[in-house]
Amino acid sequence: MKVQRVNRPKTQRGKRFLEGRGSKLIEDPRSLLCIRGSKTNLTMKNVLKNIHILKQPNSTMYQRKNLDIFPFENLSKLEWYCQKSDSSMFAYVTNTKKRPNNLILARLHNYQLLDMFEFSVEKFKSFDEFKTMKFVYGNKPCLIFQGEAFDTDNNYKRLKCFFLDFFRGQTSINELDLNGLDHVLTFTVNTTKTIYIRVYRIQLKKSGHRIPRIELEEIGPSFDLSMKRSNLASDDYYKRTLKKPKGMKEKKVKNTTMDVFGTKMGRIHMEKQDFNQLQTRKLKALKRPHARVTATDDENVSSKRRKSNEQKE
Repeated sequence: MKVQRVNRPKTQRGKRFLEGRGSKLIEDPRSLLCIRGSKTNLTMKNVLKNIHILKQPNSTMYQRKNLDIFPFENLSKLEWYCQKSDSSMFAYVTNTKKRPNNLILARLHNYQLLDMFEFSVEKFKSFDEFKTMKFVYGNKPCLIFQGEAFDTDNNYKRLKCFFLDFFRGQTSINELDLNGLDHVLTFTVNTTKTIYIRVYRIQLKKSGHRIPRIELEEIGPSFDLSMKRSNLASDDYYKRTLKKPKGMKEKKVKNTTMDVFGTKMGRIHMEKQDFNQLQTRKLKALKRPHARVTATDDENVSSKRRKSNEQKE
């Protein structure tokens, strides 16, 4: 049996590097690796470049051509590239006679394939063809899905989950400034199962009221895609990837409920109280009245005082 050698970090820089690659309760945003094959054309180069821009700053792009890689046959080389660049997604483009304008998008879990989709790019417009103001790269977008297939077809259900995971960015955010929500991505599926991806910039204009009037202006890029093949993980493996660690689970508190207004209500169980032993504030009005002093009581008090004086003498 071959024993695998474990290389421990010798410097603080190496230690921080390994800690950044290690598991965390709240993971970093998913990063993308953009790769092009040995046979590509100018259109697919622009497609890869625009996907890289949409995913910034969590995207890495390889500029050199790579040898022919067939992801649906052997994925080991792409998995190694993703592990080397610490990326959990990749985009791979090629252009051949058999599969023209071919785009492959995939996501990994623990550097192993989770979902992979192959598309044919039927129509494409880049950023440069829209002479309008762009959005701030790195801002979280608003995602809109339209079409019955996203709710009925199993492949398109998983594709919807893939796009949500692809564009959502940072997840550990408690508050979001609406002024920073400056662009919208729409995903539409028609009856022929063609996917239309459009990007719009949100414009806030005067409406004469407190709430502004919202208009959308297309800023590009735009994609018309048709799905050719898909490689989906099994349902058991997919459920295991959705499992949250114990540190992320909220601890349940007994006897607490939440009403419709978001107010937290609690129920306390106590024993029956004896109000006769209840400690209250000591006021003169609440004191018990003294018993009347009789003549015999005065004689007893005076005799006691007389005896105490005689003992002192």
